[in-house]
Amino acid sequence: MTVSSSTSRVQFNGNGSTTVFAYSFKIFDQDDLTVIVRSANGTETVKTITTHYTVSGVGNAGGGNVTMLTAPASGETLTILREQDLVQELDLVPNDPFPAQSLEDALDKLTFIVQQHDEELGRSIKASRTNTIGSTEFTVSAADRANKVFAFNSSGELAVTQELGTYRGNWATSTAYAERDIIKDTSNDNIYICVTAHTSTGSQPISSNADVAKWALLVDAAAAATSASAAASSASAAATSATNAANSATAAAGSASSASSSASTATTQATNAASSASAAAASAAAAAASESAAATSESNAASSESAAAASASAAQTAETNAETAETNAETAETNAAASASAASTSASNAASSASAASTSATNAASSASAASTSATNAASSATAAAASASAAATSETNAAASAALAADRVAKTSDTGSAVIPTGTQAQRDGTPSAGYFRFNSDVAKFEGYNGAAWGSVGGGATGGGSDEVFVENGQTVTSNYTITTNKNALSAGPISVNSGVVVTIPSGSSWVVL
Repeated sequence: MTVSSSTSRVQFNGNGSTTVFAYSFKIFDQDDLTVIVRSANGTETVKTITTHYTVSGVGNAGGGNVTMLTAPASGETLTILREQDLVQELDLVPNDPFPAQSLEDALDKLTFIVQQHDEELGRSIKASRTNTIGSTEFTVSAADRANKVFAFNSSGELAVTQELGTYRGNWATSTAYAERDIIKDTSNDNIYICVTAHTSTGSQPISSNADVAKWALLVDAAAAATSASAAASSASAAATSATNAANSATAAAGSASSASSSASTATTQATNAASSASAAAASAAAAAASESAAATSESNAASSESAAAASASAAQTAETNAETAETNAETAETNAAASASAASTSASNAASSASAASTSATNAASSASAASTSATNAASSATAAAASASAAATSETNAAASAALAADRVAKTSDTGSAVIPTGTQAQRDGTPSAGYFRFNSDVAKFEGYNGAAWGSVGGGATGGGSDEVFVENGQTVTSNYTITTNKNALSAGPISVNSGVVVTIPSGSSWVVL
């Protein structure tokens, strides 16, 4: 048969009930199939024939069925692969009938193996056709590469290296640094990794050193320290604002207390003024009584008159003092109101200061959190990059090995054309052939094979009318030494000539008949 399809793998989703799954490609043996069940969490299990499944359709060009003894569950994936043993089992015997079907099966099997490799290469990670990698080989021993990863060096070539690099401590001048060496800049605590091997010169900080391009910054400790300092300053300012707010509140409370005291004093002075006015009224009544007594008693008139005048003067003075006290009370009340207003303004300012302090503290905490998050993200990105480089290197190695194996196969003109068999003269045969070698001899225009002892023609019968195969043609000249196989007979149609120096050996028990 011809191989017109490149399919060598089919895949199905389980549903907990379906057990029969069809494959659409030819196999020569039921063991040519590999059946794998992948669970929902990614665990893959290779199933065993007869224990977990059976196979039908062996030898059918259109394939057959795999019948699972237990249906794959929902969430599971069933994969059926054709995986041939990498061997060639066809043995062509000289002078035997040409086994066309056997040869075709062998060519089909070789095609299946090529498809098998193509399927594996299709799942590998490899460089594009325009990329160049000098070599995918490495010589680092198992012990030396333990706990290390694949990476790319400064030339883009594969290398076995540490996950990040080798820590060399504090940077120092006149020191030889290799690629992926890690150092600390003691001037600002920054961490760098070497990207170009060199011997250091100059001084720190690395950011202003002449070799700055040969280093890559891993941890920006200087920026983190600046952010931390800014956060601390904001926190300090917030604490100062809170203290000022508390002081303002205390001053406001003092002002309110003073205002209350002034109001109390004003009330007392008003009371005193009222008492003085009452005393003035009483004095005026006493004066009237003294004047009446003067009319009755002349002798007491002068005294009474003098007393009345003194009482009137005292009353006038008391009235004046009352008016002054009332004025002072009004002034004190005005001052108390002004002090209360000032106390309210101070309390409002204190609340605003406290709110500003809280906002500053929140901003400081956010800055510190952002700095920490940036450092964490940088470390995670470095780890992921190293893992990706390792996976790419491994896949490249596998791809190169598979490509080398595929290049060692017999070429063909097309999928439906011909196999390209080595062609040459008799003198161009292999110097030390092994049994099973097969070629086309251009001297005699025939296919020939090596049986372990001698070369012999393969096929070559002429055809008669229609599809009859009744004629066998042979040459007329023996040009090289030949030994007839022991216990075998040979037949040739004459005349036959043997070139000078050429020997035909007929072992005991064998014969050569020339008709």
